[in-house]
Amino acid sequence: MTTLVLDGGLATRLEELGADLSDALWSARLLLEEPALIRRVHADYFAAGADVATTASYQATLPGFARRGLDAVEAERLIRLSVELAAQARDEAGHGLVAASVGPYGAYLANGAEYTGDYDLDEDGLYAWHLPRWEILAAAGADLLACETIPSIAEARALAALLARTPGVKAWVSFSCRDGERLNDGTPIREAAALFAGNPQVVAVGANCTAPRHIPGLIGCLSGGLPVVVYPNSGESWDAAARRWTGLADPVEYGRAAQEWQRAGASLIGGCCRTTPEHIRQIRTHLT
Repeated sequence: MTTLVLDGGLATRLEELGADLSDALWSARLLLEEPALIRRVHADYFAAGADVATTASYQATLPGFARRGLDAVEAERLIRLSVELAAQARDEAGHGLVAASVGPYGAYLANGAEYTGDYDLDEDGLYAWHLPRWEILAAAGADLLACETIPSIAEARALAALLARTPGVKAWVSFSCRDGERLNDGTPIREAAALFAGNPQVVAVGANCTAPRHIPGLIGCLSGGLPVVVYPNSGESWDAAARRWTGLADPVEYGRAAQEWQRAGASLIGGCCRTTPEHIRQIRTHLT
């Protein structure tokens, strides 16, 4: 299978370009205030060698926009706009795919719950919460949905049910993981991935927003099933007291690591938080 290069951190690149994302809506706020900047970031990643643009809908939800005072019509327009901006950049680049980001419930909560899976909703509640945005994105013209940073088996089951509701939709499902074997809620990734085994709608399963050191083990847990998608973060750590990132994310080292992930069996490879167009350029350079 040909390896697809995904893009890198959308918010990271937006901040590099001067955007202030200190807001509960995070990058989704720019759909309202600076959509041209989002389009530029997608273009930057295509220019760096990405095959796939992941939309700015990760934190764009109807209740999130309602909390900001927007009505449902305007919120739906902004969610659709996230796909349109990525598609415009793709068309200008002359190649690539658009993956509509389906972020986890924890992203809406904006309290870090996507890194624990500690939710106040059960599977049925998560299904109902995801449904309105899911239906908007499923009809928005993206090539597939990117169900990403999923921390819990309950949310994975809810997404499996949403896929069954929309049989014409393709998706990848990517979990946030605490180590080389388990989701952030402690579920073995093999068990979570089994929910999607044999599903022709699912193009890949894997992990994102996870430390790079855990990726080889996770790929090993997933080998022999669906194609594997991995796009970890940079491996840096956030110092909450000093309010800064510590450590150094060397794009060349990241590219070399991506080469190892490819050899281990991953066939969709990119970056998440704190990765930049240069990381994606190095992935493209190092992959065979």
